[in-house]
Amino acid sequence: MSQEHPFAQYVRILGKGKNGSRPLTRDEAYAAFRMILAGEVLPEQLGAFLMLMRVKEETPEELAGFIRAVKESLVIPENAPKIHLDWSSYAGKRRHLPWFILATLLLAQNGVNIFMHGASGHTAGRLYTKDVLAALGITPCTSLQESAQRIRETGFAYLDLEYLSPKLHEIIELRPLLGLRSPVHTIARMLNPFDAPYVMQGIFHPGYRPMHQEAALLLGQPHLAVIKGDGGEIERDPDAPCLVQSVHDGKMIDEEWPALYNKRHVKDAELNVQRLRDAWEGKDDDEYGIGAVIGTTAIALKMMGRTGNMADAETQARALWEARNKGKFGAAA
Repeated sequence: MSQEHPFAQYVRILGKGKNGSRPLTRDEAYAAFRMILAGEVLPEQLGAFLMLMRVKEETPEELAGFIRAVKESLVIPENAPKIHLDWSSYAGKRRHLPWFILATLLLAQNGVNIFMHGASGHTAGRLYTKDVLAALGITPCTSLQESAQRIRETGFAYLDLEYLSPKLHEIIELRPLLGLRSPVHTIARMLNPFDAPYVMQGIFHPGYRPMHQEAALLLGQPHLAVIKGDGGEIERDPDAPCLVQSVHDGKMIDEEWPALYNKRHVKDAELNVQRLRDAWEGKDDDEYGIGAVIGTTAIALKMMGRTGNMADAETQARALWEARNKGKFGAAA
């Protein structure tokens, strides 16, 4: 009889049936994902592992173990500047333009160093951040070293998962083959490669918000805010109340921000990226879009401790928007 493959034990733990299976411990999750990253797992095993995990849904302990394994595989530049805010962008937009991009560039223009990471193309019919930035004249980076230099120069950098972690990118690209998202989407969102003290995250399924909070506690993340953003991105819908579930110095806090408008806006007939630049330059006064920028910026400001209450955060965000340098598009122009 042939010898059992070393990774088989982790598939067995997850798939031993309704009464025999259990979640992985944090250490087991770490060991399993180290094997995946090292290419020590057969394709059949990886597919089984991902889908068993998808059916049961990952636990905070599993996420913490997975993330530790991935972070150990990253080579962070020694000369990297201080990153204040980590911002993930993995969902893509379908109904509205990605107004959150203007929120990040607004923050960067006001002294907040932001590292944004994301993925693109894994779901058809969506507009992804990497492509939007390129269309706006902001060149995405292709390495952590280049990202560090760009942040030093402009306060903002975007790096695609393809360059941040090629193995995670390869797994995310399996979505059309498997038909379902895998835990890798959550892992990637929570990577925070530069260990920024502040993290913003967006999810599509509300049930994932507390999971992000609990995993952040296990990882020792000082400050985090997670929202059910438009399309799953970190973008506040100004037409609806927004529940922000956060972590601050070891405590989980939930607070609901009221809608900015009393009416519902009609979604865009088409997603014309040029309108983002026009709004920044004051040529387009799109009420929904500007509300999304101000509302998203306000959540970031409060999470970062720039103010203690929601109303003041929104006032500050609006003031930053009105005082922006319209001649300098975002942080990288």
